[in-house]
Amino acid sequence: MLVVGFAAGPLRANCYLLAPAPGGECVVVDPGQESAEPLAAALAEHGLTPVALLATHGHPDHVAGAAGHDLPLHLHPADREWFAGPAVPLAEGPLELAGLALDVVALPGHTPGSVAFAVNASEGGRLVLTGDTLFAGSIGRSDGSGAELERSLRTKLLTLPDDTVVLPGHGPATTIGRERATNPALTAAEA
Repeated sequence: MLVVGFAAGPLRANCYLLAPAPGGECVVVDPGQESAEPLAAALAEHGLTPVALLATHGHPDHVAGAAGHDLPLHLHPADREWFAGPAVPLAEGPLELAGLALDVVALPGHTPGSVAFAVNASEGGRLVLTGDTLFAGSIGRSDGSGAELERSLRTKLLTLPDDTVVLPGHGPATTIGRERATNPALTAAEA
């Protein structure tokens, strides 16, 4: 499995490309502000053709770049107000795109429509793209409900295996195990 990520825009939001292998179809997760140029470069470098745009939530730093594509944005309906372009409603459950089997996991709290995308890598292991719900060493602020954010962390993310690789909406990658052991917000959520 090919995973390519880069930070873009004034808030340095992470945009990710996921594909079974170079030279084929891919999905683009969180094409945010000022992502067009680095996204085009990454697509060209790896010979990828995007077939879907996915959003972990509707904030502009994660969706603003979607308007420059001919593809609709897969976005949870609860965050639709933040994106004026064409959108496909996301629902929790399985999603198959570009030869990838993704699980859409509802994570209300950062925004009402925050989601994560979980995928099993063909080489083994599991990835989860958490948007602004979980970062390395921190969690996102709550624009929705603090209680919902805590519940999402406790019931959806802390139930994942420790070796699950976390690809957050900002900052470096981490693992569930590392965050379970060292992230003060997750320690509080587990209590």
